[in-house]
Amino acid sequence: MSTPHLGAEQLELLGRYNTPTISNAIELFDVRPRHTGYLPHFIRCLLPELGVIVGYAVTCQTTATPPAAGEREADLLADYLWYVASEPGPKIAVGEDIDDPPGLGAQFGEVTATIHRKLGCVGHITSGCPRDLDEVKALGFQLFGLGPCVSHAYVRLVDFGKPVTLGGVTIRSGDLLHADQHGVCIVPLEVAPKLAEACAEVERRERPLLEICRSQEFSLDRYIELRTRLQSRTHE
Repeated sequence: MSTPHLGAEQLELLGRYNTPTISNAIELFDVRPRHTGYLPHFIRCLLPELGVIVGYAVTCQTTATPPAAGEREADLLADYLWYVASEPGPKIAVGEDIDDPPGLGAQFGEVTATIHRKLGCVGHITSGCPRDLDEVKALGFQLFGLGPCVSHAYVRLVDFGKPVTLGGVTIRSGDLLHADQHGVCIVPLEVAPKLAEACAEVERRERPLLEICRSQEFSLDRYIELRTRLQSRTHE
């Protein structure tokens, strides 16, 4: 039985927190090892000023290499766009660039971002490189990748709607993603309904430590004592 999608209010609450807080909150549920569930640092936010995006993954694979002699290029674009349109939103377009090395050509630029935004996507995450940063920024459409790219080269779809791998991390169609200037986190669907409450708990636990550090009567002994006590509660 699939987990229901979050409502607009629940998603809006998650969007109030940064991605590190989301990651810390997921740890409270102990559903996965702490070094998993997020993309590596080299897949970075290219438009950090646009802030947080939260949405469900729609996936594809692309290549930008020249077609081999006699190779017939399958035109999957129409079917792919209907797939994107049919999925519940908000959505994040996740593209695996299968070239080695990746980044030869951009799948996403101004035109592709515009149609995806029309179909309910709020951003694009790729193991390759997008382009047209200024134009895409003006759309309010977030971008993540290795860096910007000049050309689309021979970019074309290879497949869509299936699990993809970005930086060694698997993302499946329908996965809930939370992303900002720090990177991309995959939210386990089973904890998603309680995650905003857990984020508030993370902030509640951190507040006394911050207050000690900001106090004119700062005491390192008090800080260490409180931090030790909080850590022991976390591991109970």
